[in-house]
Amino acid sequence: MQKARNLAKELKNYLLNEEEGFFIAKKPLKTKKAETITKKDTAQKIVPKVKTVVKDKAVALSELIEQIKKCTRCELGKTRIKAVPGEGNINTKLMFIGEGPGFDEDRQGRPFVGRAGQLLDKIIVAMGFKREEVFIANMVKCHPMKEPNNPEKHGNDRAPNQEEIALCRRYIEEQIALISPDFIVALGSVAGRSLIKDVPTFSAIRGKIYDLNLTYATPAKPIKILATFHPAALLRNPAWKKDAWADLKVLLAAMGREHKSQTNEKQG
Repeated sequence: MQKARNLAKELKNYLLNEEEGFFIAKKPLKTKKAETITKKDTAQKIVPKVKTVVKDKAVALSELIEQIKKCTRCELGKTRIKAVPGEGNINTKLMFIGEGPGFDEDRQGRPFVGRAGQLLDKIIVAMGFKREEVFIANMVKCHPMKEPNNPEKHGNDRAPNQEEIALCRRYIEEQIALISPDFIVALGSVAGRSLIKDVPTFSAIRGKIYDLNLTYATPAKPIKILATFHPAALLRNPAWKKDAWADLKVLLAAMGREHKSQTNEKQG
């Protein structure tokens, strides 16, 4: 019996001095190694990824603009003076989309720079933003004209037709997906009914917020869209300004910015 006890004691001492010490020593080393790898992976995968996404976004939009400038897929591209890709903050939370460039935009290559654009600038300020904080674009990128052979004629603007919108649609959808704003304001019936699907009339969708569903592109996150009057329509019918502002207040409430608006309903 005493011999068995002595053997048990020796075994216990061996485990304490050898085996147990081995496992205790190895465990922290293993954990430390795992932590080092995790930090290394984080440095390699996460930090550069943020920079790459921002860089790729700007590069992708720049490349898209060059495609738009060279595009002649429809007749509009053959009669324009300058293509109007769009402009603004590519990291914005708010995007405005109209129907197409007009006389002034065709010459400057910039969206909403005529009288309607001046009114849109006032609307943007009334909403608590600056023009340079948002992104502004159109469904089609070239000037739709009633008389394409007479580009110097004033009052020659028209709305783009369905074929022109279809041929240009990929451009605006790619812009939306790349910019990935939280909200879009569709200005007028053409933009509203083109971007909000399966709707009977413009009046039926105006002033309501919808989930945006694109045909050719997939944004990185869900986007909400609201349609209201085009600024050009407000210039022709000033009485509609009150209704347009009511529409935009719905959007501001959804954005949590209703307190930012510091104007009356007759702004513009």
